[in-house]
Amino acid sequence: MSSLNPVSLRKLLLMETLTLNLSSPLIRHSPHLRSRFMSWFSSTSVARAPMPAIAFGTWPVMSRAQDFPISGTDGALVGFITGKSKVTELAHSVWRSLVQKGDAVVDATCGNGHDTLALLKMVANGSGRGCVYGMDIQQSAIENTSLLLKESVNEDERELVKLFLVCHSKMETAIPKDTPIRLIVFNLGYLPGGDKTIITTSTTTLMALQAASHILHSEGLISMVVYVGHPGGREELQTVESFASSLPTESWVTCKFEVSNRPTGPVLVLIFKK
Repeated sequence: MSSLNPVSLRKLLLMETLTLNLSSPLIRHSPHLRSRFMSWFSSTSVARAPMPAIAFGTWPVMSRAQDFPISGTDGALVGFITGKSKVTELAHSVWRSLVQKGDAVVDATCGNGHDTLALLKMVANGSGRGCVYGMDIQQSAIENTSLLLKESVNEDERELVKLFLVCHSKMETAIPKDTPIRLIVFNLGYLPGGDKTIITTSTTTLMALQAASHILHSEGLISMVVYVGHPGGREELQTVESFASSLPTESWVTCKFEVSNRPTGPVLVLIFKK
C-alpha cells in the first residue's frame, strides 16, 4: 500500500467505496441514488485529484458510511477524513445533497441559529414554499436565532421559519400533523456561549428521536451531531447509537462518522428512512 503514489491510492480507495456502496441495500433499492452515485464516481476530476496523507487508523470512518452514499458530499467527506473539515461541514454537505427547494425541515436544537439559517437557504425557493420548524428549550436560543435571521435574510424568507420555545422531545406537538418532513437535525450538548450547565439529556433526546422517527417522511434523514466532551455527552451518544442500531434494516439505514483517535471529538450520526 505504501508504494502507491497518491493518485493510485486515491483511485484504490474510491474503488473500494464504489464496491461497498453498490452492494448496499440503499443503493440496490433506489435506482435514482444508484445513478447519482455512479455519476459522482465517474467524475475524472475526483479520480485525478491529489490525495493528502491519510491516517489509516481513521479509514473505518468511511467504511461505516458505506450504506449512505449521497452525491455531492465527496469533498466534505475527504476533508473530514484528512482532518481539514469539521464534522458540521460534513453534516451540512449531506443536508444540501438531500434537501430540495420547498421541503419542510426541522431544526430540533436551534442554538444560535446557524443551522436554522443554513436550512432556510436550502428550502426557500422564492415562491413562499418551504418551511423550517425550529425549536429550543432556552429563550436565549430562540432570541439569538431570531436576531441572526433578521440580520441575514429578508422578511419573506423569515416567514418560512416557525420558532417554538419547546423541548425537542415535544416536536410532534409543535409541527402540524401529516407535514412531510424531509430532514430533522440535532446539535446536541449545550448552547455555545450560553450556560454550560443546561444540556440536552439522554432521556429527552431518546424521546425526541422516537418522535422524529414518527414524523419523518420516506427518503428523509435524521442528522445528529453529538458532542461528547462534556459531562453526560458520552452517555447521550450511547443512547443515540443504541436507538439507531435498533431500527429495522428493512426500512432504515444508519451510519456514524467519527475520528477514532479523538475520543472527545464530536460524532455525526445519520439515520435514513427508506
